[in-house]
Amino acid sequence: MKSIKVHTTPSTNIYLRELYRANPTIQNCYVVAENQTQGRGQRGANWSSEKGKNLTFSVLLSDLNLKIENQFKLSAITSLAVLKVLKQLGILNLKVKWPNDILADSFKVCGVLIENIFSNQKINTAIIGVGLNVNQINLDSTYRASSLKELTGVHYDLDNVLKQLVRQIEKDMYELLPYSHETILEMYHEHLFRIEKPSTFQFPNGERTTGIIKRVSNQGLLEILFEDEKLNSFEIKEIKLLY
Repeated sequence: MKSIKVHTTPSTNIYLRELYRANPTIQNCYVVAENQTQGRGQRGANWSSEKGKNLTFSVLLSDLNLKIENQFKLSAITSLAVLKVLKQLGILNLKVKWPNDILADSFKVCGVLIENIFSNQKINTAIIGVGLNVNQINLDSTYRASSLKELTGVHYDLDNVLKQLVRQIEKDMYELLPYSHETILEMYHEHLFRIEKPSTFQFPNGERTTGIIKRVSNQGLLEILFEDEKLNSFEIKEIKLLY
């Protein structure tokens, strides 16, 4: 896969999006930035990374030929691929916090943001942005974030970790996309944070309630059983799981 390295960019996802617009026939590639000034995650949150100590990169994958209604497969497969690499690096107690934050010991170490490009009612190309805390220490405890080095005491070679992640994401995406939703979600649920455990949730208006995560639907909705025994489904901006 072709690699592109840039010193500074507002966002590696934006960089690849503009590259695609200039050349829609572009094949699989990835861009990694030493400094990303406008990185963002789910819910529009900023992804702040200390220069030269973490990984901020995006992967463009083409020829996916995926039905729009199956787009959560991309998120689940990417999450599982990142988990696989982190496990190989010796990171323990790994979980996926819906939809695709990666936790280790209940601390966030990685965020994923996927942007889809549609063609003929299908997703043909996806841009997968990844922010991974690697060697940065003393992260903001407000966000319950950590890094690989904080967790293990090991200083990691950024280029080696990057190559492992890119290879795994590309390999797993093409191998697993043909699998049924049920099969992929079964693997995803095995690693889902707080599944089948009483948890606290917060709505956009600040109201909090207790419920139990039962599953994630084929469409990527979080299904929660509340104290009134009602099962409700939520999109990412409709509810927040608190620790």
